[in-house]
Formats: sequence, C-alpha cells, structure tokens
Amino acid sequence: MKSQGLTKTGLDRLNRVLCGYVERKEVPGLVALVSHVDQVHIEGLGTMSVGEDALMKRDTLFRIASLTKPITAVAAMILVEECQLRLDESIETWMPELANRRVLKSLASELDDTVPAARPITLRDLLTSRMGIGSVLAPPDTYPIQKRIREDHIGGDRPPLPTLISGTDEWLQKLGALPLIAQPGERWMYHISQDVLGVLISRVSGQSLGDFMRERIFEPLGMEDTAFHVPEQNRDRLPTCYNFNRETQELHVYDDAQNSAWHAEPAFESGGGGLVATIEDYFAFTLMMLNNGWHGRKQILSRASIQLMRSDQLTPEQRAGSEVFFGRHGSWGFGVGVDIFRDDIFRTPGRFGWDGGLGTSAYIDPAEGMIGILMTQSLLHSPTPPKIFTDFWTLAYGAME
Repeated sequence: MKSQGLTKTGLDRLNRVLCGYVERKEVPGLVALVSHVDQVHIEGLGTMSVGEDALMKRDTLFRIASLTKPITAVAAMILVEECQLRLDESIETWMPELANRRVLKSLASELDDTVPAARPITLRDLLTSRMGIGSVLAPPDTYPIQKRIREDHIGGDRPPLPTLISGTDEWLQKLGALPLIAQPGERWMYHISQDVLGVLISRVSGQSLGDFMRERIFEPLGMEDTAFHVPEQNRDRLPTCYNFNRETQELHVYDDAQNSAWHAEPAFESGGGGLVATIEDYFAFTLMMLNNGWHGRKQILSRASIQLMRSDQLTPEQRAGSEVFFGRHGSWGFGVGVDIFRDDIFRTPGRFGWDGGLGTSAYIDPAEGMIGILMTQSLLHSPTPPKIFTDFWTLAYGAME
C-alpha cells in the first residue's frame, strides 16, 4: 500500500538534527521543506546573519546557485516545444562566437595545441553539459585552460558572484576565444554549458533570460520573488552568505546582505547559477516538475518533455571522470542530476534534482510523490554533498509514513 503523508516522529527528528547544525554554528540558519503526497512541511531555523536577531522565515530569499540549472533547462524546452529550437541542430546560427571550434589535444596542452572539433555544438550538448568545456577539477592553475577560465571569469571554477562578469557579449567572446577541452558530445563537464544555454534562450526569444523566465515560468507558477537580483523593497529578506572554515570552525562572510552582489541587476544573467528565490517559489517549480508540466490548470511543458528531462542522458563513458559529482548512483538528464542506482536511503532510481554551491538542495522523487528542498546560506566546499544535506535527505525519507 502506498504511504500517505509524513509522520510526527520523523518530522520531530528532522527538526532536532537540523537544529543541531544551527546550535553548533555550522550554519546561521536554514529553511527546509518536505512534501509527500498531499502533506507539506516547512520550517525555518536560526537567523539570517551571525549575531543578529532576524529569524529565518519561509519568505527568506536565497541565492539558489545551481538550482537555477533546472529552470534554465525548462526554459529551453519551452522553445523546443514551439519548434524555435531543435535538440540536434547546431547552435552556431544563434551563436557565431562558438562556430568552428578547436579542441585541446589533452587537458595539459597549451591553448594553441589543438585539433578541429569533429562537429558543431548542439542544443542537446548544452542541456546534457556535453558541449566540451566546463569545470576543471584540479588545484587552481594546474592547466593552461583552467587558468584562462578563471582569469576570464568564464565560471564553474568558483562559487557564483554576479559582479565578476561584465556583460553577456563580452563573456561569450571570451569563451569563443578558448579551445574546447573535449569534443562536443564526448564527455560531461560541469556548469559552463548552462550559462551558454541561458544566452541561447535570450537570443532565440529576443528577450533577456530573466524576462523570458518571468513571462513563461515565474508568473504562471506564482514565483513572485524569483529573479536574477533582489529589488530594494525585498533586501531585508536576503540573508548574509557565509563560507565555513573547517580548520577554524568559523563562518566568514562571502556576500554581505547589506551590500550584496545580488542587489543590482547583473550585466550577465547566469543560467547556470544566478537566481534568487524563496523556498515556496522553488517548491512551485518542483511541484510543476513532479506533476509532469502542470501547475493547477496551467501547463508549462508537456509530460513528454518532463520525462525526457529527468531520464538518464549519459553513457558510462560520458560521465567517466565525474565520479565526484555522480558517485556510482548518479547521472545527468537535461539540466538535472538523475539517480540511477540505489546506494543510500534517499537515492532512488528516477529521483532527480540538484545541489547549489551556495548551500541549497532540491530533489523530486516521482515514485514516492515526494519533494524535498533545503536552503542554507553557507558555501559548499566540494561537489560531494555535505553532512547537512545527507542528513536532511535521510531524515526526509525517514519521515514518510
């Protein structure tokens, strides 16, 4: 018999363990959500900033970082369903800056030691993070390409900060001046593909990425507070973002709420990691994904598109070398991570979602009819989920009847 709802015992345990993270000062505060079938539980714990009294609430605004990626993928699939974009066509028509790609002979090669790309980059490559360039998981400046990615603020090599990038056209020109690390379609590489995808959506739609998302996703879903910046009237709802130093066991300010990099409209709207949202806004988005594209009587995408997005799109060869992201349990769909093997309480095949580098996590489990979202304001230090994430997911699954 299918379980219904959440247990009081399980929710009390969830509260007790999460309170421990606040009491130990590993995070100043957090907001957590667990939804199972028709029951939704939301709780805010701790404070917005260290040493201040303002409490975390369900309307607190969080820098959701890479939880932006699934939203960007949905925006792209809207254009696919309208036949303005096609999965296996070249993006060069819209992005001539990325035409005639060259590919490094090896990761360690100098930037001019290249061979021609075997084929153009396609929309499918962007959605599956296989365009051929992305995060290089090595100590800083180990390789020439890695050094240039960091110097040019291409992204994916450090936590997001909107003020680092001067403008969309300049960013794309800098990216176009670099060789690829792998052939298009050859391997999964993190982050940069989704930023390119955001630029592509803007050029095809003739709108800014933020305007397109607001018109086609945020307004239909009632996501009133989700945007690429925080307007003045909402700034008291944005917490300070911290970096937890495990050696000193102290929190250091990464982005001050009073002078945040998210206050001003960004010159570059990052489809890979730039959005700010409340937990309730993101719940509306995830609920639409769970309901196969529907939100009440409004349809954002077809069931076929949602099911394509949350299906495994990588071969074992394409995700080789990315075990730090996927372990043996995970793979990638269109803009979302997908669980393909059960090796933990909460890792069920078909569960999909992702984590954000500024302390956020959201996954959807269609088989269980379950959604979980955790929002904190502390940076992650590696792609491997921190203990607070794994504890949250363990407890969320344990709370189901």
